[in-house]
Amino acid sequence: MPSPALVVLAGPTAVGKTGLSLNLARRFGAEIVGADSVQVYRGLDIGSAKPTPEEQAQARHHLIDVAEPGESFSAARYARLAGEAIAGIHARGRRVLVVGGTGLYIKALLFGLAPTPPVDQELRARLRREREELGPEATHQRLAGLDPDTAAKLHPNDRQRVLRALEVCLQTGAPLSRRQQAHGFGSPRHPHLIVGLERPRAELNQRIEERARAMWQQGLLEEVRGLLAKGVPPDAPGLASLGYRQAVAFLRGEMRSEEALFDMIKKTRAYAKRQLTWFRGIDGLVWCDAQDADGVSRRVRAFWS
Repeated sequence: MPSPALVVLAGPTAVGKTGLSLNLARRFGAEIVGADSVQVYRGLDIGSAKPTPEEQAQARHHLIDVAEPGESFSAARYARLAGEAIAGIHARGRRVLVVGGTGLYIKALLFGLAPTPPVDQELRARLRREREELGPEATHQRLAGLDPDTAAKLHPNDRQRVLRALEVCLQTGAPLSRRQQAHGFGSPRHPHLIVGLERPRAELNQRIEERARAMWQQGLLEEVRGLLAKGVPPDAPGLASLGYRQAVAFLRGEMRSEEALFDMIKKTRAYAKRQLTWFRGIDGLVWCDAQDADGVSRRVRAFWS
């Protein structure tokens, strides 16, 4: 059986992926496979801009709420679960629309991942202890000394990926970035069209600020307070993401409210810039104006026809 043809709707945070994806799903009879590294976590709804129940009722969604906030969730696990979801969608005679801003997840789904050694649990435990003792910045700096290319793509608070990259360096004596370059991401698993959504930078920055302020006002702090009350550790993988880590810092008295919100806006803008850089490195990606729904629809129709 041939692999299903996928349409991927990618782009930076706050660019408008959710609304356009629902429009496309309705037009083409598609189901949506999320590609967002925060929306996979249960209970992380407001800060991840997860589609609301009303939005999810408009089109069937997959790869949302598939992990607990305290779990590590890897790109390899994402690719496996997404592949299973895509097979089910294809069997139902529906089209597949992949939507998200996590570039590594999209690459893992479309091209697979560079092989890495099995986890050395003793080494992992030691690196975690060292991170707790020395702090995330020192751990990130250590990675930068061993694998500057990978370190440049990762925030110091991205504990899971920073530690995994360090593990690979220390286990193999070679940087993870070298393995990825050798892998090449050159043989796609599915025929696909990748549409990258963009807006003028000033407009995108304004949307990021407005959305962050709305999240703060609409219950992000209460959401995080509830997660902590249920026993989710403040350094859980899910809570290390943007917005959540600032909310945790405020609730622990490490930041004032306006300071935490400003930090969230500033770092989300920087993250959006990194996302755009990542997507520009994907061969064949077609850039479209996020407000041109009809133009995007024409490209999708031509691909699926």
